[in-house]
Amino acid sequence: MWLKRVMIIPLLLAAAQAAAPPAHSGPPRTPTELIAAAPASAWREIPADDLMVIELKGGGLVIVQLAPAFAPVHVANIKALARASYWDGAAIYRVQDNYVAQWGNNESEKPFPAGVVANPPAEYHRSLAGLQVRELPYRDGYEPKAGYALGWPMAYDPQAGTANLVHCYATVGVGRGLTDTGSGGELYAIIGNAPRQLDRNIAIVGRVVEGIERLSSLPRGTEALGFYKERSMDVPIASVRLASQLPPAQQPRFEYMDTAGATFGDYVRLRANRKDDFYIRPAGGVEICNAPVPVRRKPGGERG
Repeated sequence: MWLKRVMIIPLLLAAAQAAAPPAHSGPPRTPTELIAAAPASAWREIPADDLMVIELKGGGLVIVQLAPAFAPVHVANIKALARASYWDGAAIYRVQDNYVAQWGNNESEKPFPAGVVANPPAEYHRSLAGLQVRELPYRDGYEPKAGYALGWPMAYDPQAGTANLVHCYATVGVGRGLTDTGSGGELYAIIGNAPRQLDRNIAIVGRVVEGIERLSSLPRGTEALGFYKERSMDVPIASVRLASQLPPAQQPRFEYMDTAGATFGDYVRLRANRKDDFYIRPAGGVEICNAPVPVRRKPGGERG
């Protein structure tokens, strides 16, 4: 149930990068330095039940953070499918250059487990009510405003009172047909330039927080829309589990930078106004997908 109050905070957010030690002893001059110096209080842990661990059969993990606050029915479906081992033996069967990598059971007749809603509501946006929004103070090309809430980049319309997640690199969405909303059984990740035209036309359910390079480096499909021509070209998936299903010692632990905090506001300003040695002219602005929320492995949270 959404609360009725909306809070808008005027200065915004930041991007995700592995933390490297600061290069100098003064205040952080770059986004990477700021992330490395961010105090523990600037981070929020992602619940294990919101992390989906995809293990590829050839080796390697792709870890997805789910977004139940923005697409609750679709995310509930995805969690039910993971708990039922629905994707064990599934595959990545579509890799379209500068667009998406898509996986699932590719329109097979494999039955859904109990509790999965076959045609969920169109969760393409949600109410602004109850969101503590940090406004990105720069123009957005697709919605009246862009900003951040609950650790997610989003666009929103204050007059309509709606907010939606945005299609940035590594965003995960639900494959659907022309007349349905998609069950969550077929998923895709963005592996190219941000296709923001998809916003508000499809359910976004999360983002890849580790392993996007395992998807973006796959061979491109040669058929229409990047589908692989032969099933022998599919990239098999060994298993998909929620982190909460794994033994505690094997659960990956991640955290994101608190988008309502002062550290994040400083980070966005650095993204928009690069003044380190390489930059001759600071841009004086940044687009929402070029200021991703920093996400990192929680210190001491390596997978066993």
